[in-house]
Amino acid sequence: EVQLQASGGGLVQAGGSLRLSCTTSGFTFDDYHIGWFRQAPGKERERVSFIRSSIGSEYYEDSVKGRFTISSDNAKNTVYLQMNSLKPEDTAVYYCAAVPSGVYLRPSSVKYWGQGTLVTVSS
Repeated sequence: EVQLQASGGGLVQAGGSLRLSCTTSGFTFDDYHIGWFRQAPGKERERVSFIRSSIGSEYYEDSVKGRFTISSDNAKNTVYLQMNSLKPEDTAVYYCAAVPSGVYLRPSSVKYWGQGTLVTVSS
């Protein structure tokens, strides 16, 4: 059974930090880009950051570059997203996702979704 278990969301003040975790099972971790999309109320789901550690590949959306850091623990099949200097505009439901290698990182390309975790940044 494929599972992507997301955790780590919460309420934080602007400028604060949170760390999201996505623990996966049931598929070959190294064959996928694992990462996060987010969706704010009334907006489309957007890419945030992805990693495929087996080839040293990382992706960051421009809006989070320099503030967010993605990493992985391959022994635990887990991906982490360290979010620093959070802004109110980062408020969204963050969804862990697995995208097959060689495929464009967009919601329609996602093979497996995790449940969302809510991040709320207060001003």
